[in-house]
Amino acid sequence: MHTGEVTSVMTATSCTHRPACPSAEALDREAAHTVAAHPEQGWSLLCDGSIVFDDSGVLLPDGSVVAPHRVPAGRLEQAA
Repeated sequence: MHTGEVTSVMTATSCTHRPACPSAEALDREAAHTVAAHPEQGWSLLCDGSIVFDDSGVLLPDGSVVAPHRVPAGRLEQAA
């Protein structure tokens, strides 16, 4: 199975969670349920087909990328 095939399988499957998970295009996409977690590798697969990385970056099912957006802990301490 190639990566493109995995993407089409994930997007073709509808969410069975209630309430339904947000779509990969939604701003709250990271609220989707985790269906596979690999913390030792630094990523998790969400119900909507997105892959979320530990640095808060996201790979969407269509192949587009959302840059990391989490504020590093050091910056939080400086702001306080």
